[in-house]
This record gives sequence, C-alpha cells and structure tokens, in this order.
Amino acid sequence: MRRISSLTRVAVGVASLALAATACGGTSNDAGGSSSSESSGDLGLAIAYDIGGKGDQSFNDAAYAGLQKAQKEYGYKTADIEPTDGETDADKEQRLASLAKQGYNPVIGIGFAYGPALTAVVSKYPDTTFGIVDSVVEGANVASLVFAEQESSYLAGVAAAKATKTNTVGFVGGVDVPLIHKFGAGFEQGVKDTNPKVTVLSQYLTQTAEEGGFSSPDKGKTAAEGQIEKKADVVYAAAGLSGQGVIEAASTAKVWAIGVDSDQYKQEALSKYKASILTSATKDVAKAVYNLAKSVEDGKPETGIVRGDLKSGEVGLADSNPAFKDDTAIQDAVAAAKEKIISGEIKVKTS
Repeated sequence: MRRISSLTRVAVGVASLALAATACGGTSNDAGGSSSSESSGDLGLAIAYDIGGKGDQSFNDAAYAGLQKAQKEYGYKTADIEPTDGETDADKEQRLASLAKQGYNPVIGIGFAYGPALTAVVSKYPDTTFGIVDSVVEGANVASLVFAEQESSYLAGVAAAKATKTNTVGFVGGVDVPLIHKFGAGFEQGVKDTNPKVTVLSQYLTQTAEEGGFSSPDKGKTAAEGQIEKKADVVYAAAGLSGQGVIEAASTAKVWAIGVDSDQYKQEALSKYKASILTSATKDVAKAVYNLAKSVEDGKPETGIVRGDLKSGEVGLADSNPAFKDDTAIQDAVAAAKEKIISGEIKVKTS
C-alpha cells in the first residue's frame, strides 16, 4: 500500500495549475500534480476523458465514479482530464505522457480514441500501468478494459420488442465505427428474435468522432425526432453525450427511450426526462476503472485483455424505472434471454 507524505500532498496541490498547461485539456475535481519529468511523487489513479467529457451522464461519468471510489478508499491524489475540441492523437499522447511523468499510476484512457496515443506512450513508461476502455492495446504494462456491449444491447432489444405498440423501434449510434456497431447489432438481433414483425430504424450521427457524433445532443435529438416521425415508439441511443438529445426527444413525444452505459434513469441531469427512460443497457466502466486502480494498489497490476460480460455481471439492463421493473412480460422475456446468452444457447452478433 503506497503512502504519500503531507509535504508531498502540499507540493502536488501547489502544482495543480501546471497540469492544465501540459495535459492538453482542462482539469476537473481533484486533478493535480507536477508537470516536471523529474517528479517522483507516487500518486494515484488518473483518467483522461473521451469526447463529451465529464457530465455526459453516461460513459465518462461512469469512469469518474470509479475514480471517486478509488480516491475515497485510498486517500490519494487523483486526476481527471477533459479533452479539447479538435485535438489530435499527438495531443492525447502528450496528455497521457504528462500524467505518467508526474507519477500517476494507473493512467487510463477512457475510450477507443486513445488507442494510437496509448500505443505510442506505454513503452516509454514501463513502470506505469496504463489502461484503455473499449479498445485493445498491446503492451506488458497495459490493461485493455473491454465489454460485451452486444449482450446488454440484445436485452435492450428484447425489452424494446415487448414494449413497442407500433412495431417500430429506433437505434441511434453516435459514430459509425465497429464499437457502436456492436450496440446496434445486438439490439437489432434482440428485437428480431423476440418479434420478427418489428421494424428497426437505425442511424449513425457521424462517420467520425471529430464530427461530434458523441458530443452533440442536438444531432441526437434530430435523429430521434426523425425516427419518431416514422412511428418509432422506443428509441435506443448509444451515442455518449448526444444520447441526451435522444432522451429529450423521446420525452417530448411521450415515447420510450433506452439509455446506455450508466443507469440514465438515475442521472440527476436527466431527472426531468426519467419517466420516459424505460431502461438502460449498462456496462460497469466504474468497476473496471476501480478494479484496475485496486490491482495497482495491491501490487498486482492487471494487464492484458480484461473483459466484462453478462456472465460476470459487468454488462446488463437497468431496472430502476418501475414501469419496466413491474412489467412481467418484459421481465420474463429479458430473464429468459439473459439465461440463454450466458449458457451459450444464444450467440449475439457484433456486427
């Protein structure tokens, strides 16, 4: 168990402004640390957010919850760094390198966009454990934290097929990339296996993340409104911050939305829409982030591919909305599908 002296804590706090200048992104919460490569401070967990940043009520906020848990348990200095508009892989690489130089350990890139930057950095800091969420990066000191999103999305499809009254449902993906294809493929398979008569309308907001597919609620709202006009009465969004626009559109039209990553029914910023959030296809990014921090603290850092799925309980379907929890038809169908996925009877597609 590492320890930090009071003097070190003071020095770290004084140097917090340096991090903002060197990390190519704004700091938030308890972010801090010296930017000098000479730093020997033994600091704790640092995360670098994906596009959309903290406050997306979804993916990034789940990662922050994991950081908060580690910070509370271990009492060490943490950092959580925001992305910048129009940043390059070089900017991401500088951000990760800065955090490693300062002594943060582990350092985790939140999102597949950190793949190239992490690949470039990890060999330069062999004593630092790095993590990446939603991608696989090779390296002896890297933990690739990936999830079976298609499995929870399949369950979301089962719920949507049971909930629809119009036999039309929608899927809104943030960016047209393989990761989001997993969400869409699982959702459509779940719908069709449950009721082949249901039509699934699918739309990806942008071709690249730089175009705002994960960070533009207005784009999500417009896409959902278009699907609702075509009679979709359940719309599932896998679009980061853009998903808030999908949820708003569903609420306005008084149809169902299905959230993603976090249990969005419980998110305070979405509270005025929560009656329209039927469920959320969750993945426990918070647990993955915390577990990596714990492994480092215990002196046995996780490395290689660390996968979360239905069987491990790290993906699933939230039941916070009483309308969902009390619907026995939906509950029975979801439970049966979950059992078949875990047993291998149902093989869920990823594309």
